[in-house]
Amino acid sequence: MGKQKLRKDVENGDDLGVPDGILINGFGPYRYDEALVQGGIAYQIINVQPGSTYRFRVHNVGISTSLNFRIQNHNLLLVETEGSYTVQQNYTNMDIHVGQSYSFLVTFDQTASSDYYIVASPRYVNSSKASGVAILHYANSQGPASGPLPDPPNEYDSFFSMNQARSIRWNVSAGAARPNPQGSFKYGQITVTDVYVIVNRPAELIDGKWCATLNGISYLPPSTPLKLAQQYNIPGVYKLDFPNAQMNRHPKIDTSLINGTFKGFMEIIFQNNDTAVQSYHMDGYAFFVVGMDFGVWTENSRSTYNKWDGVARSTTQVFPGAWTAILVSLDNAGIWNLRSENLDSWYLGQEVYLSIMNPEIDKSEATLPDNTIYCGMLSSLQKDQARRFSFSGAPSLAGLSRTFLVVLIMTLYLRVLLG
Repeated sequence: MGKQKLRKDVENGDDLGVPDGILINGFGPYRYDEALVQGGIAYQIINVQPGSTYRFRVHNVGISTSLNFRIQNHNLLLVETEGSYTVQQNYTNMDIHVGQSYSFLVTFDQTASSDYYIVASPRYVNSSKASGVAILHYANSQGPASGPLPDPPNEYDSFFSMNQARSIRWNVSAGAARPNPQGSFKYGQITVTDVYVIVNRPAELIDGKWCATLNGISYLPPSTPLKLAQQYNIPGVYKLDFPNAQMNRHPKIDTSLINGTFKGFMEIIFQNNDTAVQSYHMDGYAFFVVGMDFGVWTENSRSTYNKWDGVARSTTQVFPGAWTAILVSLDNAGIWNLRSENLDSWYLGQEVYLSIMNPEIDKSEATLPDNTIYCGMLSSLQKDQARRFSFSGAPSLAGLSRTFLVVLIMTLYLRVLLG
């Protein structure tokens, strides 16, 4: 099913539903259950040497469903998430929400009496559909994998997933890709300059159209791109009046931006008043996840913040009926998107842009390229495109079913140590 059809379905009030299947590296599931998985489906096989250690980079690149990732009889040593080294801890499984990425070190120290399952199964949805299943094959394996899949966490225990998320910490002694250790940026000692409590609500009808809102505003994309409107000082394209809390007024559709302070330090609290887990991503930045809990955020909630080793990442989950707090240093000038990674919420308007303007001339910001597309109020500036790229070999979205547009997961692996 094509992207435009999905968008139209969502705008008509149709739910995306649960996935019929999950892909791992583009492959369907191993036939672990003949009643659920039909025969003849190609599946991923990862060949490993006994005694070695591999790095697994696991990404949930789906559009609406949280996943639980696990490898049968093997520990997952978490070492990195979205560009930040983490305190190294072992997990038997990991909940990976939409848009999130993790790196694990896995040591192959089992007896290899058979192959082992690699599993990605849906979370927080009532579904009897097939899980994503790949095969871990030792070079000295004595037979194929068989029997039931390793058990996931209790489907109804949302405290498990929240406590797991809280346990992920920043490695403040790691050097990362710079000369100073990660913990040299003491974010907990910086004075907050702006606070935004961003509340999401379930989809509702606004002027006869299904919309989803943040602080009562469903984002309306303008015909003139925001960055062009800013650079050419075109009035009326957008307003810098996004409210810093839920307003006591009727929801509306509008192009309202957050007016951020360049080199300011912003606290954002996501309050999820919907019934599904939401993921929020921020372009152009890594932010510090400093707190999350069930219930309604209050000023007193700050006493629970982690102001020392909260992990820096670009995508965070917000559980239903709960809040997540982040801190972000606004040192990157530009107009940056903050959005729900859940496709249905995003399509219906759960996004906002942050305008971060450097009051001085910012030579670090790239100039517009020669092939910039001018449209809307600037369409008269459009130049002939000297060259257009064609990707004729790429698969068409129109030929895909809803099944695999809903949830995808990729697992990339790299051997890092041989025993």
